[in-house]
Parts: sequence; C-alpha cells; structure tokens
Amino acid sequence: MNTWEVLKKPIVTEKSTLLGEVGKYVFRVNNKATKPQIKRAVEASFSVTVIKVNTFKVPGKSKRYGPRMTTTPAWKKAIVTLQSGDSIQLFEGA
Repeated sequence: MNTWEVLKKPIVTEKSTLLGEVGKYVFRVNNKATKPQIKRAVEASFSVTVIKVNTFKVPGKSKRYGPRMTTTPAWKKAIVTLQSGDSIQLFEGA
C-alpha cells in the first residue's frame, strides 16, 4: 500500500485539538492499513518522528431513511504520538 493510500484525512474536533497540544494527532486511515504503514506515511508526509500509533475501528451507525434502516460504513481511526518538539502545522492553522 502506497503512503498516499494510507492517510485519508485528518480529524479536527475539540477532542483532537486538545490531544494536539500533548503531541498526539488523529487521522482517518484506510481500513486495511497497519500500524507500521501508518507510521511510515505520517513520517514521510509531515517530516516528523512518530513514537507510537494507536488504531481502532469506529463501527457504523444505524440510520433510518423513511421505512428503511441502513448502516453507515465502519472506518478506522489512528492516533499518532510524535516525538517531543515535533508538531504538524496542518492542525495548528499555520
């Protein structure tokens, strides 16, 4: 899997911005991406040193559209911890 296929988009919420102050950044990643692939992709994309990668699957939610019940697709989230002193400018609005 290529590095541009691993990271889909950053997640910017209140909780993720609070984690960013501690050196942790949150990304939506490919469902089949592994922790080493995510680490290489973040290091190559942002020129930082990754210490740890935590991943988990976010389950889909049930939604009702009229009489039909559907389910939104499940997706994978990664929380990346960077070396102290490193930061990603994308999250800080610069």
